[in-house]
Amino acid sequence: MTMVSDDIRARVASVLPGVRKDLEDLVRIQSVSADPGRLTEVERSAEATAALFRAEGVDARIVRAYDGAPPAVIGEKRGPEGAPVVLLYAHHDVQPENDPADWDSPPWEPTVREGRDGPRLYGRGAADDKAGIMAHVAALRVLGDELPVTVRLFVEGEEEVASATLPQLLEQNLDDLRADVIVIADSGNWDIGVPALTTSLRGLVRVNVEVRTLTHAVHQGMWGGLVPDSLITLSRLIASLHDDDGNLRVEGLVTGRAADVDYPEERLRAESGVAPGVDWIGSGPKVERLWTQPALSVIGLDAPKVDGSSNTLIPAARARLALRTAPGETSENALACLRQHLEKHVPWGAQLSIEVVDTGEPIALDVTGPAYDAARSAFAEAWDGTEPVDMGVGGSIPFIAEFLDAMPDASVLVTGVEDPDTRAHGANEGLHLAEFERVLVAEALLLRNLGAESAAGTL
Repeated sequence: MTMVSDDIRARVASVLPGVRKDLEDLVRIQSVSADPGRLTEVERSAEATAALFRAEGVDARIVRAYDGAPPAVIGEKRGPEGAPVVLLYAHHDVQPENDPADWDSPPWEPTVREGRDGPRLYGRGAADDKAGIMAHVAALRVLGDELPVTVRLFVEGEEEVASATLPQLLEQNLDDLRADVIVIADSGNWDIGVPALTTSLRGLVRVNVEVRTLTHAVHQGMWGGLVPDSLITLSRLIASLHDDDGNLRVEGLVTGRAADVDYPEERLRAESGVAPGVDWIGSGPKVERLWTQPALSVIGLDAPKVDGSSNTLIPAARARLALRTAPGETSENALACLRQHLEKHVPWGAQLSIEVVDTGEPIALDVTGPAYDAARSAFAEAWDGTEPVDMGVGGSIPFIAEFLDAMPDASVLVTGVEDPDTRAHGANEGLHLAEFERVLVAEALLLRNLGAESAAGTL
């Protein structure tokens, strides 16, 4: 540990109680962007976020792609003349809480209780991604007037609903957002006590698939055995997507290699929540199946409920398929391959329709250069000498491609506050408080390191 990191650690410790309080206040705001009934809460969240940054000297304002669009917060705090420009990204909208009965404490009332390997702060958005906002606020609070870089800010208000207006916002505000380094605080770390830099993410193609076998519903007793059942027809089509070992059978999709990272079986089972006795699907290294191979799941199904069902053949059945695509893939190719497979395998001449819901491109980042050197050094110091892991993520952050298109010369660092037991998007989302403190130290050190790299002429 150096005197520099000792100084930063002491400053983080001094601001931490206030940072915690501000985070808890943000968690109480129900900024669910997917819920039209809570749009005023999304507005309130944007205002609260802007106020937090203004208090740290950021010239922050709320922007929209058009009237009525979700609110984002952008701003700037200038550093020394000629200093590098660092864009700090997070998002202030959150996922729905779903059934509150699944939570061990109220989802909108931040609550601290013991979790895996230490206390956690529980609540919707406590990690994803209001803790990301507070990591940026804390770095500015810690560095104060000694800020060695110019910081620009972009806190989005619709990340959880696919960032539909992000391209417009970037185009409209590019001069105010352009940066040498982009820090995206929306990912996680490898484990408690082990930091990570996210270097690849899968893309996403979602489609609604409908099969139709009848023009109208008919009596099952009279026509069953002759007329194909639309649900069985859809089930057979879905079953065609995988072989008996669970490998995806869609031809033409890109697959890739993953970093050589050990993911122990016991940890995999604990963190995935897989039921006892359930086997893994697919073949090849487990981290590749999670990070760099395509994966397809059924995430929604329209069907009559079991309770109250009648002896009726329904005319059509529909499912939503989510295809995660490997780094190096394109959404255009993945969609074409999936469409071709479905058209080839639809049974019994059933009518097939495919509706594209949304797509997002996969990402493989260039992890070399002075910005990554600065980040690795900062993370190693913050975690007491533990070097960060280069980690892939099976999920998607499609907007990263938008940033790369808008600022192709910028270095993109994907960091975050989550750990394998955060349960983002699920019930009992929780922020590991000791890891959060390390994240705060790391981000302050990162900004200081980037300033030093620039002063040395290497950035």
